[in-house]
Amino acid sequence: MYEGAYSGIVMQAGLGTICLIGTMYFLWSAKIIKATPAFQAAVISLTIGVGILYAISFMLSMFTSFSVPFLHSSGPLGILLTLFILGLASMNLILDFHFIEYGISNNTPKTGEWWGAFGLLITVIWVYIEMIRLISKIRNQ
Repeated sequence: MYEGAYSGIVMQAGLGTICLIGTMYFLWSAKIIKATPAFQAAVISLTIGVGILYAISFMLSMFTSFSVPFLHSSGPLGILLTLFILGLASMNLILDFHFIEYGISNNTPKTGEWWGAFGLLITVIWVYIEMIRLISKIRNQ
């Protein structure tokens, strides 16, 4: 759908996602960003908040004609909100890397490996979706 509206956007979003994942992995592996308990609490709290924001937006679109301000707009505030959400999604990658490392160091059973891979996959999909939303908002201006 996005490719039909904006030619080349899927490839741009894919490349941007790969670059963002590589950058976050480098920052995590070089211990520039550490998954401290305070960092984890902040990222998880903000992620829950964004999830609630998306749920409210979905419910409003289903039952009313109202929408959450700036969430779907392509103005400067809409782009900034999408950048914030993309940054939060990329911080969740740090939590995923930490979870996988913790599982490896503690000899977690095979189900732990599956949960680590599943969590990383969900985060990568979220980063890709936010990347494609950001590029579409920028192109829409």
